[in-house]
Amino acid sequence: MKRIALVLPIAGLLGAAVALSRPARPAPELVLRHEERNPFTSGKLNNDPDEFRFAIVSDRTGGHRAKVFTQAVARLNLLQPQFVLSVGDLIEGGNQPAKKLEAEWEEFDGYVKKLQMPFFYVPGNHDVGHKNADKVWGERYGRRHYHFVYRNVLFLVLNTDDPPGSGRGHLGAEQIAYAGQALRANRGVRWTIVTMHKPVWTAPQVKKTGWLEVEKALGDRPYTVFVGHVHRYQKFARNGRNYYQLATTGGGSKLRGVSYGEFDHVVWVTMKKDGPIFANLLLDAILPDDLKVPESEEKGKAYKGLKPRHPARGTVYFDGAPAPGAYVVFWGPSEKGTKRRPRADAVCEADGSFQLSTYAAFDGAPADEYAVTVEWRKPLWTVEGKPGPNALPERYAKEETSGLKFTVKEGANSFAIHLRQ
Repeated sequence: MKRIALVLPIAGLLGAAVALSRPARPAPELVLRHEERNPFTSGKLNNDPDEFRFAIVSDRTGGHRAKVFTQAVARLNLLQPQFVLSVGDLIEGGNQPAKKLEAEWEEFDGYVKKLQMPFFYVPGNHDVGHKNADKVWGERYGRRHYHFVYRNVLFLVLNTDDPPGSGRGHLGAEQIAYAGQALRANRGVRWTIVTMHKPVWTAPQVKKTGWLEVEKALGDRPYTVFVGHVHRYQKFARNGRNYYQLATTGGGSKLRGVSYGEFDHVVWVTMKKDGPIFANLLLDAILPDDLKVPESEEKGKAYKGLKPRHPARGTVYFDGAPAPGAYVVFWGPSEKGTKRRPRADAVCEADGSFQLSTYAAFDGAPADEYAVTVEWRKPLWTVEGKPGPNALPERYAKEETSGLKFTVKEGANSFAIHLRQ
């Protein structure tokens, strides 16, 4: 009896060991009973292993506003993309001493370190647009252009301030050669994502920017381009491909809303087999389960010496009829001792009415005398990035020929602009 008692536990242990050595069967992803009639549409889940999701943040600077970018970081952690791309202008940067530039980068790096996923830097003109700023970037981050491949998708990061201070944008010969080499080495990828800062294809002398050479290298492959810089959302189409100019993620903006393309957002991209699906997520709409806005100590850039604004409304009529969609700009005189000049603008509503904005949404304009221009372009911008055809006589599009002058006074202001053929 003792011998049997000893054998039985050993046999039990051997059986357990054999069971543990076998590879465990994976549990089915979805256990679902199908009947003749079912309260669901399908048992096939939207979970292709080749699909993935990433997010893109846009301009943070150019007069950044307090708490916005850091709140975007907290919201990205709610969304859990696999990684985050940028389109540049991450610090105020510019022509500052290296010590101040380093401090700004330390602040920014502290924000993105709170992300629970990788963050990919892209240089903007605020980041590398001056020689000293470019030098600091090089010492901290090295490359200004680079690429990577993830799940057979090529991500090509370019620098549109090559060399520093390139106006509407430029890509140097070395960078163009690099882009061509990266594209040739990755001919077989299923998609290519290009991210850079400036929409160089809209430059008047686009041939001199180097962008057409990159487009030639891109060829007929499927690709999508993302940029920032203008702080206004717009979708373009070139060569049968989509080019997106993003709004802001905390950068300077009048924030007049979707109709103006002025809002804070992150872009959510789902990479499917047949291409990316693109969604704009407005920051204010991304909230945690307690509906509380994330706390933040991020400070904004406060502009000093701004003149008080006064409410300014008006209407635009052309040959006696309202001009919905007309673009009105009030051009003030240059401020003494500076190149800065007040500039208030608006787009007319369906009834021809408009409300001016100078620094913030519908904040009016400083008291002063203004030259006024009006354009009625349909569309305001073409999908190629060029101004649309103007339905008004061209004389109204220039300060020196419009003949329109108005004075904004303290208190409420109202203007009637009557244009003729």
